[in-house]
Amino acid sequence: MVALSILQSTPAPHRAARINSNNTSLLGLESCSSMAELRQRHAHIIKLGLSSDNDAMGRVIKFCASTSGYIDYATKLFDGMPQPDVFIFNTVMKCLAQRHLVNHCIALYLVMLESLVCPNSFTFPILIKACAVSNAVAQGRYVHCMAVKFGLHSDLYSLNCLIQMYASFRLLDEARRAFDQMSQPNAVSWTTMISGCSKWGRVDEAYEIFQLMADKKSNPAACNAMLTGYFQSSRFQEAFALFDRLLAEDVTLDKLTATSMLSACTGLGALERGEWIHRRVEKGAIEVDSKLAASLVDMYCKCGSLEKAFKAFSSFPQKVVSLSAWNSMIGGLAIHGRGEAAVELFTEMEKKKIAPDHITFVNLLNACAHSGLVEEGQFYFGHMSRVYGIEPRAAHYGCVVDLLGRAGLLSKAKELLDEMVQSVGPDAGAFGALLGACRVHGDVALGEETGLKLIELDPENSGRYVLLGNLYANAGRWEDVANIRNLMSIRGVKKPPGSSMIELGGSVDEFTAGGNSHPESSEIYSKVHEMLERIRRIGYTADTDDVLHELSDEEKESPLQFHSEKLAIAYGLIRSGPGESLRVTKNLRVCRDCHEATKLVSLAYSREIIVRDRSRFHHFRHGKCSCNDYW
Repeated sequence: MVALSILQSTPAPHRAARINSNNTSLLGLESCSSMAELRQRHAHIIKLGLSSDNDAMGRVIKFCASTSGYIDYATKLFDGMPQPDVFIFNTVMKCLAQRHLVNHCIALYLVMLESLVCPNSFTFPILIKACAVSNAVAQGRYVHCMAVKFGLHSDLYSLNCLIQMYASFRLLDEARRAFDQMSQPNAVSWTTMISGCSKWGRVDEAYEIFQLMADKKSNPAACNAMLTGYFQSSRFQEAFALFDRLLAEDVTLDKLTATSMLSACTGLGALERGEWIHRRVEKGAIEVDSKLAASLVDMYCKCGSLEKAFKAFSSFPQKVVSLSAWNSMIGGLAIHGRGEAAVELFTEMEKKKIAPDHITFVNLLNACAHSGLVEEGQFYFGHMSRVYGIEPRAAHYGCVVDLLGRAGLLSKAKELLDEMVQSVGPDAGAFGALLGACRVHGDVALGEETGLKLIELDPENSGRYVLLGNLYANAGRWEDVANIRNLMSIRGVKKPPGSSMIELGGSVDEFTAGGNSHPESSEIYSKVHEMLERIRRIGYTADTDDVLHELSDEEKESPLQFHSEKLAIAYGLIRSGPGESLRVTKNLRVCRDCHEATKLVSLAYSREIIVRDRSRFHHFRHGKCSCNDYW
């Protein structure tokens, strides 16, 4: 080689000086901060006569390839190399792979073979990863064949890359074959295979593989992948059971998994499960960060425990209480109808010099709307742009329209709605808020105008038709009610079935209107009859308007007495002890009859019943509701 001939023909003292000088030039590469400085180093190497030396030039090319702005320079240097070795070929292939140039990688691989340079154990993982990132299925299979041909397919690193590639292609059978070739899979192998099966819906196969993993404690990433797979498939009960088992085995679970678990608890209204995760966090089993802290606050708020949400919010170190946590707490106060507390918390936030964002003001305005704080809501609507430069969006307008409409200020609400249309465009949420207010306050003319516009803005949403139909029904305009029903039929718009969930003893049970799939259905229906008979004695009369005239959110053919929340409450009364609170999560707006019945059940049975419907929380105590009968 050129470098060797130079060293052999140079007297020893000069050789040593040249070697030392060369080392200085190469060591200085890591400190290069600009292309000009890199060129200077390269020029010095050329001056030393080492421009064809693979070791010297390999280090230059490697440095260029690892620095995004110097990739073109690296390929130019490579083109000038008379006999690049496998290290240099691999380095340039890796450089091309970073740019997702999979065909260029394979072309360079073929050049390497033509140059009689034999690939090594690092060559094929580079090519495999390039194919995976570029979703190049045909090229990936070709590279796999080449790896087999050279006998370089069976080392652990290459097999892991193959598993990841085939999993990304959704070719899980090929990924499994690569996995099964391993005599001793490592943590990456287990995690990649389990994640791949879970991602593409083969959760049972993922669990089968998971069960083969003997030492779960040493592979927490694979355990987290299995839990994530259950969550992605909405198999929450299996996820919780596995979570219990892993913690019992002292497996370390990560923050991301805990956050996903809390999100599932939030959706299910599973407070006890969420509390259990929080206890693990407090014991140090799971490290808390800003995202996990915000998820805990959000879980408590949306599972109906505002006191525990605030306790958690107040207990976290300031370094993990991010804006998201403040937003979650203010939003929680809003949906629980605690507007004054939300305003106080926002004031505290301002005192701490924490800059709010548009989400903060959506939550704050929503809190004002649910609590009838008209002056405060109008003040903060102007405050956000005046002080913080946050221009109102559709959601902000919608909250204030709702606020004004609830207060009976329909003309002002309509003016603001028109202003919104001019500034940010029409929004179904704001139109829906005004229509709801028109129904409550009996303004049929404005309600009809708003409702007709609303069903054009949001033609697939059955709730919009329901609201307009209810307005007509209250006014006795049955022909218009029939027209709305016909329009829904023509457009193929169907009302979703009502469903409610209740958590008892860490287990979540779900009920549908008039359903009998629950194993204890007979006992539950008997309890419903008993419950209704008991509240009739203290004044309950079924509100049949929803069944006879309205297009209710609940399936119309289901008798009022068997609406889903009544079934959930009856089950809660059966399975809980005297005085225990019941927490019910419903997918739709609570109907008027169920709302009235639940108030009386809370009185007759001396229970607190917390119902979360699609827009807010209702806290039923002593025969009253926190929403003051307006929701």
